[in-house]
This record gives sequence, structure tokens and C-alpha cells, in this order.
Amino acid sequence: MRAVVQRVAGARLSVNNREISRIGGGFVVYLGVTHADTQADADYIAGKIARLRVMEDDAGKMNRSLSDCGGEVLLVSQFTLYGDCSHGNRPSFTQAARPEQAEPLYERVASQIAACGIPVRCGVFGADMTIEQTNIGPVTILLESEK
Repeated sequence: MRAVVQRVAGARLSVNNREISRIGGGFVVYLGVTHADTQADADYIAGKIARLRVMEDDAGKMNRSLSDCGGEVLLVSQFTLYGDCSHGNRPSFTQAARPEQAEPLYERVASQIAACGIPVRCGVFGADMTIEQTNIGPVTILLESEK
């Protein structure tokens, strides 16, 4: 499982020009699921996201988690995180899990983050989404469950 975590001042997600989700400060998380992923991978990634200390403290240092500062998460399914461009210029997505496997794991990540007391807003799984976000820093962290 792969998660790209971006620290934001705010973000909104729309489908067909209709706003679906909006957050204030926190993280936009793009989540990719591969064939070998399990509930344990989802729990690991959710825990890392919930405990990640990249929010600024009073001294301006990245030292606080979302729980420490009242941050939120916008969780977006992103199968293209498993795009492979090693053979040519058109990506292959064969490493991305099929929707019937990926969606329950995506939902588990959302529920596990929420269980840590962090508000979670979600995109629409499998939809063509438009995301507007205001990055801070910018801070972008790549998490992988297989490491």
C-alpha cells in the first residue's frame, strides 16, 4: 500500500462540478492499493498517517500530529500510484488492485484514521475527481506498508 501525504491549509474535492468533501488544515492523502495488500497494511498506513508529526509546533518545527493540532484528512483513492512506466511511456497499472479488493481496504484506512479521533473526509472511490488544495511548505511524505 502506498500513501502520498501532503500537508495542506485546506482542500476540497468535487465530482461533476459538485463539492463532495472539504477539509481545513491537515492532510490530503492519496492512497494506492496493490494485490498483496491486506487489512494489516491498511492498519499500518492508517496508524502512520494518524501519528505522522509534520504539523508545525509553536516554534515552527514539524513536531505535531493531526491530533495535536485538530487537523483533518481528505482521503483520495489513487490507483495510479501503482503506475509502472519502466517499459515505454504509457503506464501499466497491473500492480494496482482491482476495485473489489481495493475499495474495502481504502474504507478500512478511513475508518482506522477516524478511530484515532481524526476527522476523515473521503473522495468517491473510482470516480473522476477534481481536487483543489493549498499545500503548506510544501510537505509531501511517501508512506509504503511493504517497507
